[in-house]
Amino acid sequence: MNDSSPAPTDAASQDHDRLTRFLIEGAGVRGVHVHLDQTWRQIRERSEYPPAAAELLGEAAAAAALFTGHAKVEGRLSVQLRGDGALRTLFAECTAAGTLRGIAQLAEDGGEVSRDLRQLGPDAVLAITIENPPIGGRAGDDRDPARYQGLVALDSDSLSGAFEDYFRQSEQLPTRLLLAADGERAAGLMLQKLPGDGGDEDGWTRAGALFDTLQAGELLGWDTATLLTRLFHEDGVQLLGGKPLSFACSCSRERVEAMLVSLGQEEAEAAAAAADGEAQVRCEFCGQSYRFNSNQISHLFAVAASEVAAPDRLQ
Repeated sequence: MNDSSPAPTDAASQDHDRLTRFLIEGAGVRGVHVHLDQTWRQIRERSEYPPAAAELLGEAAAAAALFTGHAKVEGRLSVQLRGDGALRTLFAECTAAGTLRGIAQLAEDGGEVSRDLRQLGPDAVLAITIENPPIGGRAGDDRDPARYQGLVALDSDSLSGAFEDYFRQSEQLPTRLLLAADGERAAGLMLQKLPGDGGDEDGWTRAGALFDTLQAGELLGWDTATLLTRLFHEDGVQLLGGKPLSFACSCSRERVEAMLVSLGQEEAEAAAAAADGEAQVRCEFCGQSYRFNSNQISHLFAVAASEVAAPDRLQ
């Protein structure tokens, strides 16, 4: 913002962990704003990350939440970055219900994590994946979810730039996007021109010029109402709704049991024997531990064998 704007305050404390969709009526622009406080801190405290890795993870978490407010997501949306440098994996996920989780994995031999995406190595991949329930699915439906994935080019030095380019090219609509994160907060703002002739001729240009005045510190420090009013009040902002956001993990004992079965009985029993008769699986996202003794492991595979051996019923 320009020097005449009031200094940003921590007004975002009034706007904890929320996604808000809005319309800039006079400009013909739609947008999504996300602010993460406690949710981001709960994700971050699961592991110690170098500052650059933590900031990228916070931005990825804000992006995953933003995109659930933009695309039709009935299941979950994830942002995943894989590289062959110091940062090996970055993963953030947001569900349709507004629950988030995320993790970063670093190279075992260390090395400095760069925030420049172009330094992640020649084989680096950035993807947005949406998993929705199968069409016509009901509770308890064990069919595979409908999965959609888009690959994001790594021609930009930042996640904001990479995602902005992706949406501009994939949807053929002008798009602006800014992400920011620090040790306490993560936030994102996305603008997109409405299809058709909404707004006046200069509406998108005007909105983009105002967007360019927004600094990362202001995005982190201002609540939704303050941010939208200071940037776009002249064109009129209409709030279209939103949802609360929170940390939660989708791990469960049933999922871990399925993972153990997929490993095979010999390997699962060997893991238990090596740990004094009790295998322990720890979720890296939330820290929850699941323990299985030798008898429980044997029972898992007995049940799995009986399910496989059961004859098909006549239809």
